[in-house]
Amino acid sequence: MTGADVLHLMGVAGAVLAASLLGAWIVQRAGRRRQETAVAAAFESRLAQLERELRQAVDASATRASMQIGSRVAQLQDALTAHVTQITGVQAEQLGAYGRAMQQQLGELTGSIQRHLSEVRTTLETRLQSLQQGNENRLEQMRATVEEKLQTTLEARLGESFRLVSERLEQVHKGLGEMQALAAGVGDLKRVLGNVKSRGVFGEVQLATLLDQVLLPDQYAANVATRPGSSERVDFAIRLPGRGSDATVWLPIDAKFPTEDYERLLAAQERADPAGAEEAGRALETRVKAEARSMREKYIDPPHTTDFAVLFLPTEGLFAEVLRRPGLAEVLNRERRVVVAGPTTLYAMLNSLQMGFRTLAIEQRSSEVWQVLGAVKTEFARFGDWLGRVREQVGAVSRTLEQADMRSKQMQRKLRDVEALPAEQAVVVLPVPRDDEEE
Repeated sequence: MTGADVLHLMGVAGAVLAASLLGAWIVQRAGRRRQETAVAAAFESRLAQLERELRQAVDASATRASMQIGSRVAQLQDALTAHVTQITGVQAEQLGAYGRAMQQQLGELTGSIQRHLSEVRTTLETRLQSLQQGNENRLEQMRATVEEKLQTTLEARLGESFRLVSERLEQVHKGLGEMQALAAGVGDLKRVLGNVKSRGVFGEVQLATLLDQVLLPDQYAANVATRPGSSERVDFAIRLPGRGSDATVWLPIDAKFPTEDYERLLAAQERADPAGAEEAGRALETRVKAEARSMREKYIDPPHTTDFAVLFLPTEGLFAEVLRRPGLAEVLNRERRVVVAGPTTLYAMLNSLQMGFRTLAIEQRSSEVWQVLGAVKTEFARFGDWLGRVREQVGAVSRTLEQADMRSKQMQRKLRDVEALPAEQAVVVLPVPRDDEEE
C-alpha cells in the first residue's frame, strides 16, 4: 500500500465522519419526525454509497499493495541470493587462505618440535651418560669404602672374639683352679666334720650367729651352768625374767650335729636301699633321743630354767628328716621336754622372744611413764599460775600504754596551732641523745 492509498482512505474516513456529524446535527436540530425520516434515509443512502466506495478503494489498494509486495519480495530474494553467493565466495577464499596459512604454520611448528626433540634427545643422552659414569664412580667408591669398613670391622670383631675367647679360657682355667681349691676345701670340710668336736664347733658358730642377729648381748649368755652346783654347761642360754625383780630364768639351747647317721641315711636313699635307709633312720632317731635325754638331765632344772630346752640342728635337711620320722618330735616334747629346731625355726622363735622382751620392757617402763605424767601435771598447774601472773602484768602494761597514747593525742591537739620547725633546727633545739649518754 502506497502513501496515496493511505491518503485516499483517510479522506474517505473523514468524509464518513463529517457525514455522521452532519446527520447527528440534523437529527438534533429537526423538530419533526418526517424530516428526521427523510434525513435518515438520505444519510443511510449516503453511508451505503460511502461504504461501497470505501470497499472498492480498499480492494483496489490491497490489490496494488499485494502486487507491489510480491515484486518487492522477488527483488529482495534476488538481491539476498546474490549477496549470499558473494559472501560464500569470499568466505571460501578466506577459508582457503586461512587453511593454507595454518598448514604452513603447522609444518613450521612440526619442524621446530622435531628440532627441539632432537636437541632434547641429545641432551638427555649426554646427561644419562654422565649420570651413569658418575653412578659407576660412586658405586666404585662405595664398594671400596664398604670393603674397607668390612675388613676393618671383621678384623676388630675377630680380635674382640679372640680376646673374649682368651678371657673366657682364662676364666675357665681360674674356675678349674677354684674348683680344685673348692674340692680341696670340701675334703677339708669333710675331715673337719668327721671330727665330733669340729662338728660341735660348727653348730655352735651357727647358733651364735643367729643369736647375735636377733637378740641383744645382755639377753643371752654362752657356756652357762643352768643347774646350780653342776659343772655341766650348755652352749647358749637365753636370759628370761623371773618372778622377782632380779631373778633370772634360763632357756637352754644346745647345738647337735649327728652327721654319721644322717650321711648313712642319705647314702642309702641315693642307692635306693629301703632297708638301709630304714636302719639308718632308726639309728638317727636313737641318736636324737639320746641327745635329748642328755639335755634334759644336764640343763633342765626348774625354776632356775624353763621346763624345756631347745635342741638346735644346724642344717635344714637334718631338721626336716627328724620331723619326718613318725612321732619323734612329739616324743621329744612330751617325754624329754626338748623342742627340736632348725635354722629357720630357731630364727622365728628368737624373733618371738624378742617381741616378748620388748613388750615386757614397755610394761616395766609404764610406771615410770605414769610418774613423769604426774610430775608434768603438777608443773602444768604451776605453769597456769605463772600464766595468770603474766596475764596481769601484760594487762597492766597494756593499760599504761593506752594512757600514754591518750596523753600523746592530747599533747598533739594542744600543739596543733604551734608552727613546726625544720628538722635541722629541731635537732639543734632537741638534740638526739647518744647511746653512751642514755647508758
